[in-house]
Amino acid sequence: MRLLALCSIRVESKSVDWSLIARCALNGDLDLLCNGEIPEESAAARRSLPILREGLKQPLSHHFPRIEEELRLAQEHGARLATVLDPEYPKNLRTVPDLPPFLFYRGELREEDSRSVAVVGTRDASEIGISRTKRVARELSEAGFTITSGLARGVDTAAHSTALHFGRRTIAVIGTGITRCYPKENYALAEKIAHEGAIFSQFWPSRPPGRDTFPRRNHVTSAISLGSVVIEASRTSGAKMQARVASEQGRPVLLLRSLVEHQEWARKMVDAGRASAVTDTEQMIDLLLAGGTEAPREHTQQLRFDVE
Repeated sequence: MRLLALCSIRVESKSVDWSLIARCALNGDLDLLCNGEIPEESAAARRSLPILREGLKQPLSHHFPRIEEELRLAQEHGARLATVLDPEYPKNLRTVPDLPPFLFYRGELREEDSRSVAVVGTRDASEIGISRTKRVARELSEAGFTITSGLARGVDTAAHSTALHFGRRTIAVIGTGITRCYPKENYALAEKIAHEGAIFSQFWPSRPPGRDTFPRRNHVTSAISLGSVVIEASRTSGAKMQARVASEQGRPVLLLRSLVEHQEWARKMVDAGRASAVTDTEQMIDLLLAGGTEAPREHTQQLRFDVE
């Protein structure tokens, strides 16, 4: 409860950095935080220290009623809570510094989800983009990967739906509280994912969608996955942001060759060595299992995602 209470502190609309709270909890420093001390040297620590000390002028128990109401809402919707202190918290998330202190989830958490891959892209996907998404999701799931995406329109919807169609596991990381569904037209899809896979939210259950929630969602979508495959994405797409985040987290970023040929941002990432241009699922699997380092190939694969 103390961890959740620390996440509830707000002073003039500002809060203690949640990832900082998560890191401190993982390092066994929760008592220090509760005493108004931050044991790390970072920009987040410097920003958060005055907020923490001002917020602690009220006892942490001041926040318990609000937390209990959020927990009640989650329970009403069949959701459970996993914090960084719980063994069921996804182990892939523990390996990045920008981890959330807790997740609310529907469905089941499974050990096999440590072998997952994010398949993401634009909401305004082209017909050929949807076709490529379906092929990528099908072939990666057949290879034993859990398909992770963000439940958005377009590429995300196609990735989730394809995995479910073939009886494979999929995880949706959403940009709202676990009691909500955005977009609303994906309600039936979300319910199916909750029954056959899992839905994750890093926000309080009552949290509506906001300008900041979807970028924050990208961090978790990337971090719970071994790497991210981007199908289609313009320079303003959230999938482009996820590619950047994944690179910063040290995750492989796999961009379809067709995307690299048509988007300058994608070419720049590949040229800078922050992403790989891929042409087939075999190459994706090689790079995912190698941690993003290009492995020697014995033969040239057909450009399966560039010609239909």
